[in-house]
Amino acid sequence: MAEPATDFTLDSAALLAAEEHEVSIVGRSPTYLAWRRLRRNYVALFSLVVFVLIVACCALAPVYAHRIAHTGPNEIHATELVRVNGKDRQVVGGGSYLDPKTNQFVVRGISVLGPTWWHADGRFVLGSDALGRDVAVRLLYGGLNSLKIGIGSALICSFIAIVLALIAGYFRGWADWIISRFFDLIWAFPVLLLAIALGSALQINGFHHFGINIKPGSLWIPLLVISYVLIPYIGRPLRGQILSLREKEFVEAAVGQGASPLRIMFSDLLPNVASTALVFFTLIIANNILTEAGLSYLGAGVQPPNPSWGTLIASGQDQIHTAPWLAIIPGIAIVLTVLSMNIFGDGLRDALDPRAKVRVEH
Repeated sequence: MAEPATDFTLDSAALLAAEEHEVSIVGRSPTYLAWRRLRRNYVALFSLVVFVLIVACCALAPVYAHRIAHTGPNEIHATELVRVNGKDRQVVGGGSYLDPKTNQFVVRGISVLGPTWWHADGRFVLGSDALGRDVAVRLLYGGLNSLKIGIGSALICSFIAIVLALIAGYFRGWADWIISRFFDLIWAFPVLLLAIALGSALQINGFHHFGINIKPGSLWIPLLVISYVLIPYIGRPLRGQILSLREKEFVEAAVGQGASPLRIMFSDLLPNVASTALVFFTLIIANNILTEAGLSYLGAGVQPPNPSWGTLIASGQDQIHTAPWLAIIPGIAIVLTVLSMNIFGDGLRDALDPRAKVRVEH
């Protein structure tokens, strides 16, 4: 005979729940979910580690120069001898000499010291250039200058682009029209050509307007030029997102509650585009480093004797057949830096994408 069915009540539900294993359901923030997706992307994390190591090595350039290489980035050692594996070798060989038979000067090719790979007590690890300067020291100082310009210009460019996009997207009307035409004006010129034109003009006379005095040859010139020419590449996509968010109910509710435009822009709209701006910032760093290298290579960026990866490639191209490492080594540094930052930026974009698939962890 079957047992009579018992009624299912709240008390019986609580009793059944007590018999189950305790399972806690914890709400996760979007930031935590993005971090959980990012930490599974080992390629992106490895790329970030590579970029951080490059930044750390370049930041330690003064320590390496004074403690190990015992020379500065612009110190010339053309007439010195370096002891390598127990033998004295001239830092820079060749040049001109007097032929006793003809009593005339004969010019021969200049030979530079090749990489010593720590066999010269830490000096000239990557060899010397045609002026007898330590290539390893100049590589680290050049990377420091390139990273300063790349990261600094990305910060300035992102800040200006975000502010202009917020103003254009929130106020719309004439403010949006003026800012959009400003974006179109910059967008109409090829980036590198516009940067070369502005950089070349400023390198001649500098900038002395509005109480700002920037001398020719200053690192501020390529930094500000790159910041200016890349503003629409961040501002235009953000403006489109903010125009869409401007029509949402939470913005209308904030306006109805009497919130000021400044508060709405930076408290309601900015957090909703922060993930996009962060991805753009990481990707624009790599783009700015490439742009700086191109400007410096063409003479419109960092000016000699200040080193940068672009100027090192430009100075090494004349000896590409006899001393190829002078141009190849800074080229490899650019490739590793830009590639690592681009891969990390792609991984960060995938992690911040709310439509990405999340695997349940047991």
